Amino acid sequence: MTGAPRTLAFRDDALYILDQTALPATATYIEARDVATVAGAIRRLAVRGAPAIGLAAAYGVVVGALAAQRAGLRGDALRWQLEADIAELRSTRPTAVNLFWALERMRRVVDAQRDDTDIVPALLGEADRLMADDEATNRRMGEHGAALIPDGANIVTHCNTGMLATGAFGTALGVIRSAHESGKQVHVWVDETRPLLQGARLTTWELEGLGIPYTLITDNMAGHFMKQGRIDLAMVGADRIAANGDAANKIGTYSLAVLARFHRLPFYVVAPTSTVDLDVPAGDSITIEERRPEEVTQLRGVRIAPEDSRAANPAFDVTPAHLISGIVTEAGVVREPFPSGLVEAVRRSR
Repeated sequence: MTGAPRTLAFRDDALYILDQTALPATATYIEARDVATVAGAIRRLAVRGAPAIGLAAAYGVVVGALAAQRAGLRGDALRWQLEADIAELRSTRPTAVNLFWALERMRRVVDAQRDDTDIVPALLGEADRLMADDEATNRRMGEHGAALIPDGANIVTHCNTGMLATGAFGTALGVIRSAHESGKQVHVWVDETRPLLQGARLTTWELEGLGIPYTLITDNMAGHFMKQGRIDLAMVGADRIAANGDAANKIGTYSLAVLARFHRLPFYVVAPTSTVDLDVPAGDSITIEERRPEEVTQLRGVRIAPEDSRAANPAFDVTPAHLISGIVTEAGVVREPFPSGLVEAVRRSR
């Protein structure tokens, strides 16, 4: 995918965010020079995917610091504004733990600075480190996960877990990309991923650019192809992984895991250790974001249900650990028992 647009780019004191709501029709960027623009882009899914959300928020703190300095804020007033900026960014998406992890990293940088003139360079340096670490982490996950994919495998995915969901390379789709680049023949069954079609709009766009064969299916077709023996394994991402291995991911992931278990197919979750939340004991404690009902009753602005229809719209569901064959992290593949394995993976990644 040489020359492909990057999800995020910081230059000339602004954060440029690839607007994923416009894909695949056009690749356009949002220019963000204040926190409100970054927060708005996260809320409306112009940038999405747990790692990418965390990175966008980190750079959001940088543009917030620049905006505050342009407004003449100094000393305590500057720090109070940065704390308010961090709070606004924290409020954008409640489920993706990478958001809170990245913002805590940025808060520690602010707390460590004694001179106002050092704040922006220090914050930008930390955000750049997070970006570089994200790509390196994803490539290590790709290497670990590629070993799980047999040559000639048919893999079903859900949502988008490629470079668009991260800083550069991808999580679950990064694993598939690594297998492909190693010379393995793979084919991807792409769940469309209702209600916002991240699979149909984004994953197919990435696979096209990578030259990886794929077939787009609706979310309710996966069981049919599993029954026919045309799917060998499932590989998905995660927005938060509890200490016991329960994994929150895009709505519909749990259903796919149940189908995979019934058909005796491996079901793998791919996520960096920054997605592991050891403070959350189990999936029942994970906050599930409820989004606007219009995302269900409309399709890209066109109403598909009666005017007065009521709709539920949970953005995520939780797959219990006992349905997961393995969790691919940058520290290796974690298998049962997940609690001790995740603790060790987090320790090794630090």
